[in-house]
Amino acid sequence: MQDIKDTLATCIEIVNKKIILIIEADVIIVGGGAAGFFTAINLAENNSTLKVIILERSSEVLTKVRISGGGRCNVTHAEFASKDLSQNYPRGEKELLGPFHTFMTGDTIEWFEKKGVPLKIEKDGRMFPESNSSKTIIDCFLNEAERLHVEVLKQHPVKSIQKEENEWIVETEQNNFKAKKIVIATGSNVKIWKLLSDLGHTILPPIPSLFTFNIKDNRIKELPGIATNASVSVLPENHKTQLESEGPLLITHWGLSGPAILKLSAWGAIDLYHLNYQFKIKVNWIPSEKREAVLEKLKDLKEVNSKQSVLKYAQLEVPKRLWQSLAISSGIEETQKWAETTNKQLQELALQLTNSVLQVDGKSTFKEEFVTAGGIDLKEINFKRYESKVHKDLFFAGEVLNIDAITGGFNFQNAWTGGYIVAKSIAELRFHSELKKND
Repeated sequence: MQDIKDTLATCIEIVNKKIILIIEADVIIVGGGAAGFFTAINLAENNSTLKVIILERSSEVLTKVRISGGGRCNVTHAEFASKDLSQNYPRGEKELLGPFHTFMTGDTIEWFEKKGVPLKIEKDGRMFPESNSSKTIIDCFLNEAERLHVEVLKQHPVKSIQKEENEWIVETEQNNFKAKKIVIATGSNVKIWKLLSDLGHTILPPIPSLFTFNIKDNRIKELPGIATNASVSVLPENHKTQLESEGPLLITHWGLSGPAILKLSAWGAIDLYHLNYQFKIKVNWIPSEKREAVLEKLKDLKEVNSKQSVLKYAQLEVPKRLWQSLAISSGIEETQKWAETTNKQLQELALQLTNSVLQVDGKSTFKEEFVTAGGIDLKEINFKRYESKVHKDLFFAGEVLNIDAITGGFNFQNAWTGGYIVAKSIAELRFHSELKKND
């Protein structure tokens, strides 16, 4: 009895007078977000005998799901061809082409419908739950996890990850965990990246991928809230890459936002980072028209509306306040009639409408939409299983990899695809292992 007490006392001393339990599982999933839950649910569905544990560092799970899409959760995007879908990923386009043949948009729709969560398509292609509430998605995940006996442990930040023979040891502030297989689904978590780097993985440093442009320019200073379609391109003064985008553009208090800008920021994330977010852009407010054609239309307007004030009515489907601002910046007086305009003024107005050059001085990001380029080097991943090439039985899903997408539900689709394939792969490996035992 005394020997037992002495041994116990030694153990307590080693762990600073705190008894640390070692909890065993078949699969440990680090990260209680979209990718983590989707992986866990599909794992348990594929093999109900597996003991699956999710470790989440914070007191809440699925926080990004909750706030995404303005609280509605942009689940995926109505893009139904693998090649077309993959082209929405500035990093990961080539690597995702194969996985999308296994699980993509149509599969996502079917998966949620089977769980009683029908999705709807909006005009811009984004897909949301019919309930228009992210709570529907969260409740679905939580209910499924509970039904399938997935254990979710909150406030379990991971301190270390080690491989001992054929098992993974995960140390948290509460307990230690042991499992044959481990899935990392932590998103852009610098601490986890450091642990993975210690395990031999190459980590590409995080760089903001989705952000808006900070612009101080008198032409748009008084126009916050105006939205219009436009084409935007980065002037090639300081880089070689052709960066251009077209789509809805929103004028804000701090500059320019909207899908056209966010798409440009995603594809230009690395280039614009190296420019320290100091560069010039060219905006065509009439994306379907060139300067010469617009000039001819302005000359026609001069003939037809000769007695009318230029600023009174907007033309060429340009929002009125924007039209007025661009006209004034072209040297046209507020009360000036069309008949009184000079060729020089019309040429300048045509230039402003199709080739407005604006100086960008910095960026702005929104916490709820924050996406980064960076993460585990994709060369170190076997995308048939989403398994590490460095360590067997180490899997990844979601933004922990160097994969990011433009806005519109594509980042979630990456999470669903990766989680599904990881679950399928682990279940198959477990099945083959059991067959060998029986033999």
